[in-house]
Amino acid sequence: MRLTILGGGGFRVPLVYRALLGDRGEGRVTRVTLHDLDGTRLRAVATVLAEQASGVPDAPGIEVTTDLDEALRGADFVFSAIRVGGLEGRAADERVALAEGVLGQETVGAGGIAYGLRTVPVATDIARRVAALAPDAWVINFTNPAGLVTEAMSRVLGDRVIGICDSPVGLGRRMARALGADAGRVWTDYVGLNHLGWLRGLRVAGRDELPRLLADPEALGSLEEGRLFGTDWLRTLGAIPNEYLHYYYFNRETVQAYRRAERTRGVFLRDQQAGFYAEPSLRRWESTLAEREATYMADNREASGAGRRADEDLGSGGYEKVALALMRAVARDERATLILNVRNRTTLSVLDADAVIEVPCLVDANGARPCAVDPLPGHATGLVTAVKAVEREIMTAAESGSRAAAVRAFALHPLVDSVTVANRLLDGYTAVHPGLAHLNRK
Repeated sequence: MRLTILGGGGFRVPLVYRALLGDRGEGRVTRVTLHDLDGTRLRAVATVLAEQASGVPDAPGIEVTTDLDEALRGADFVFSAIRVGGLEGRAADERVALAEGVLGQETVGAGGIAYGLRTVPVATDIARRVAALAPDAWVINFTNPAGLVTEAMSRVLGDRVIGICDSPVGLGRRMARALGADAGRVWTDYVGLNHLGWLRGLRVAGRDELPRLLADPEALGSLEEGRLFGTDWLRTLGAIPNEYLHYYYFNRETVQAYRRAERTRGVFLRDQQAGFYAEPSLRRWESTLAEREATYMADNREASGAGRRADEDLGSGGYEKVALALMRAVARDERATLILNVRNRTTLSVLDADAVIEVPCLVDANGARPCAVDPLPGHATGLVTAVKAVEREIMTAAESGSRAAAVRAFALHPLVDSVTVANRLLDGYTAVHPGLAHLNRK
């Protein structure tokens, strides 16, 4: 099979290739095409992949190209992990939001809206090229904001685009470890939107063990989520939130921590990765990755007093393993259950059929189908419907160039506290991102 990776010069691409090297089954990926607009980054990543493949028999071949159409022709799977505007754009998103006293994180709040406004048009164009040049290909989307971008692409590709994220995987793995269970043999009751979901149960041999975990202060406090949110709040919720919900539940503390930080996360990653791309090697990539993982959500942990990450949580989140499992299930018709971003259909009654949600799915050669889940509790329903409404405004603004829709996206988000601030945010983002300048004219 042939896999095309869009954003092939991205720092995390070697994680995907490492997973492919370990796949020895029939119908495995034999050729990987890396596509990126930046030839220098492409060559750097290709250097690392060549080192990874050294001594591995029948390692998937590597091709690189800056031509999108060339990359897509003949692809069986397309892995999309682009970053429109690069890390410099992410740093600008953070800076503009923090200047207004609101969160600038890349997928949550004002920063996520700005990122979505400039990413949705590009992702939609990619979807159209896939439909024209590789209509039988399956698209696996990891481009952030993953749920929003997957929904935008699904308007062109339907169910042939599936979004993935490593956050629910990591959460389920940590819960299983705390319970002494095999993560591969538990049923994770998880539901929400991307970066806005809750683990509501963890079934081991048919028995929900989450109540036992919530009742054990020592075990609960040993978890990253226990330290991040506090055990009292987790017991109050009766569920374990995705780590990104820390931005909602402790927004004031997190914004203060971000404003006190010497560098924002985007600036840190930009500066850190610059050294790798200047002198690329497998060893340097590994050391840079280790530092990246160790500092993940550092400002949130500072705000909550959670301390450093536990050693067992420092491995990669696992999105590359989810991508490989998804490809295997589809290509080999191997039934699997994975938490994915797919169209809602009738899963959550509070959302329409086309809304992309993040839930356990049954996957086989026909693609991914969401499993039935219980309704969300009231407060979760409020957050999910509010954020989905924001995503729809982002898509409207991206498609039409409507300033009014863009202002609504900012103003309606739960983490933006004023219509006046919403207007100033849009003015700030159009000033630093030339590609958004048209939003000031309509």
